[in-house]
Amino acid sequence: MLLRLAYLGVTNVFALLRLLPMSDHGKDAEILALRHQIGVALAEYRLHAGQAAC
Repeated sequence: MLLRLAYLGVTNVFALLRLLPMSDHGKDAEILALRHQIGVALAEYRLHAGQAAC
């Protein structure tokens, strides 16, 4: 699970680097998508971390 979270973090960093040559509207859409991906990953991590603690 921790490896998956690290993978998502690294892929998101590369995705952010891809934003440099984009327009403002493209950047806004990409940032919203990345925030959603991070939120989903954190929710899954918390769900599985809570199950492991029980």
